[in-house]
Amino acid sequence: MLRTKFLISGFICAIVCIDSSLKAQNSIQIKNTLSFSRNEVVSIPVSQLASFLKTSSESDLRIKDGSNKILPIQWIDYNGDGKNDELLFQANIEAEKTNSYTIIADAKIPIPESKISTYSRLVPERVDDYAWENDRIAFRVYGPKGQKEALEGIKGSTLSSGVDIWLKRTDQPVINKWYKGYLTDPLYYHKDTRGEGYDPYHVGDSRGTGGIGIWVDEKLQVSQNFVSSKTIAEGPLRTVFELTYNSWSEFGVKETKRISLDLGSNFSKFESNFQTEKPVPNYTIGITLHKNEGETKLNDKNGYYLHWEKIDDAFVGEGIVIDPKIVEKSIAFTSEIPDQSNLLVVTKPQNKLTYYAGFAWQKSGQIQTQKDWETVLQKQSQIIANPLIIKVK
Repeated sequence: MLRTKFLISGFICAIVCIDSSLKAQNSIQIKNTLSFSRNEVVSIPVSQLASFLKTSSESDLRIKDGSNKILPIQWIDYNGDGKNDELLFQANIEAEKTNSYTIIADAKIPIPESKISTYSRLVPERVDDYAWENDRIAFRVYGPKGQKEALEGIKGSTLSSGVDIWLKRTDQPVINKWYKGYLTDPLYYHKDTRGEGYDPYHVGDSRGTGGIGIWVDEKLQVSQNFVSSKTIAEGPLRTVFELTYNSWSEFGVKETKRISLDLGSNFSKFESNFQTEKPVPNYTIGITLHKNEGETKLNDKNGYYLHWEKIDDAFVGEGIVIDPKIVEKSIAFTSEIPDQSNLLVVTKPQNKLTYYAGFAWQKSGQIQTQKDWETVLQKQSQIIANPLIIKVK
């Protein structure tokens, strides 16, 4: 009789245990330690999903928020080996709160399509720009064909490693549309005639918003245009790509620059990896001051740098945000030579330089005053210093 009770008890336990394991859902806890709400793309390394992926495939994975809403997701393979390295989703977390998300396996549940997205690509139809955007901002940089044509004196070509910005006032993608318009009208995206925004920003030989160089004897040594590009990811939540540059400066710098832009962010993340023939004194990040008619604010303590200027009939705020521990000094350098006036953030030399550069346009509705823009920069500096605390259980 006792043996029968044990058998029955064991059988019941087995049923309970099996049923419990079937219902178990992996949990992701995300904590925001800051005093303001944060809406950010979070990255979960595939290694932290190992137990889930032992029994379920990546294609079956779904993420639910606290309201049981299925969220858009994006997988990224950073090294191109055919295996995903990270899972992305967007988390919206109130000040000093912790949100819980659940991971389930259910291929029958459709993953919602995002109405807004990130995007990037090489643009051979406009020489060979590389352009990228999200729902708030857009950028571009210049490639080898543009450099060749500029050196040959062909009008409209650009010799510059500065970063151009495109002013958007729509959350929809504009890159393909604007470049298509360019094919029949070279001024297509230089005019704000469609209510989407335009490109009135002049880069020239300046740093634009976020270009780099080496500061030596009151002069900036800079690279020429990028020589190759590789798109790593473009999707609903993050676009990532790499640019390479030929050896530049008297120090023989070889640079590979990885740039990423997340949905909902006003800042591109720049990660430059360097190899040098000789030790460099610094790496310096810049923002063009154009004709020195705007205002600057340098904050070495907190690692944010502000430029506020009027372009045509509205104001634009540009900025750099960086870990203050690697900053040596910052200056607003003015020059009578065109395109040589730049806000400069001089950093300690290292093999890898990471920083954020971005902007906001008054007509986008994202900001209205210089104070608004400074608040955005202040928050970004706190976000860098205090990343979301993520635990996968």
